[in-house]
Amino acid sequence: MNQPPTPTAETVRRLARSHLHDGGGEGEGPDVSPAGEGGGPLSTWWVGTRHVLRLATDRDASGRQRRELRLRALVRSHVRIAVPTSVARGEWAEGLGYTLDTRLPGAAGEGQSVSAVGEADLAGLLAGLREVPVRQAEALGVPRVPPRSLETLRTDAARAAGRLAEADEFDPARLAQFTAPAARQLATQPGASVLVHHNLRGDHLVVSGDGRVRGVLGWTDAIVGDPAEDIAQLAVTLGAPAAVRAATLAGYGARPCLRGLWLARCDTLVRLADGLEGRDRTPLPVLRERSRRAWEAILLERLAELPDDDTP
Repeated sequence: MNQPPTPTAETVRRLARSHLHDGGGEGEGPDVSPAGEGGGPLSTWWVGTRHVLRLATDRDASGRQRRELRLRALVRSHVRIAVPTSVARGEWAEGLGYTLDTRLPGAAGEGQSVSAVGEADLAGLLAGLREVPVRQAEALGVPRVPPRSLETLRTDAARAAGRLAEADEFDPARLAQFTAPAARQLATQPGASVLVHHNLRGDHLVVSGDGRVRGVLGWTDAIVGDPAEDIAQLAVTLGAPAAVRAATLAGYGARPCLRGLWLARCDTLVRLADGLEGRDRTPLPVLRERSRRAWEAILLERLAELPDDDTP
């Protein structure tokens, strides 16, 4: 079986040169450099100061990239935050697609301080995603994914907490609130599925120096499913209080907010335990910081006062 080709700087420069006209004379082109560590299904490169080139490295990623371009067009009419625009697209090798996108100004969001106005930006994102017609998203090929079992997640997190306690990384008593009755109480309600970005990690949120959230990238993993997944990812990326405030501003009640916290806190415990045991290659300081953000204290008694309706 033939191995797919690997994009190189020359591959990127050649594609950029064919679409852009400000890269110098013949044989030259704009400055290009890898964006991130690579190794995933998309190879992402900075092209000059105004563009990003993303090349699919397998056919599945090519299909998801084509779907993403159509989905971004649908989402753009419902959310107030900027979504990248493709200025060129095509195949860089047989069956492997690429898209040359505009680069949104700002910095990666993970660990950034988001202002109150930035939280309102996130609220607009969450509310806009809920407004996207689910049938239209599914018609584009966005998959419907059932909500995760909180009981299963609770069991996995309890095991992880035990391993972390042995390493003096976590006090398992903090999991006392995650009970079986609570898992049943926080089950999703019928009709609660919405379009979910499903990957609101730090490098997919563009944050400006004044704490505004200016753009959202990385729509290839979007699903129709549990909105608490996006709330959870915001908790991991920006902190639990900011995530809950944004979700509340978006009109979400207690159940999805608490589900989001449960998902974020259990997920980060499992990943930190895996990191300590060498099964997750993310640097341990990063895993510890994500867990800290997800476990930041919030006023849970205030959440109990919120409307308990998933679809306000």
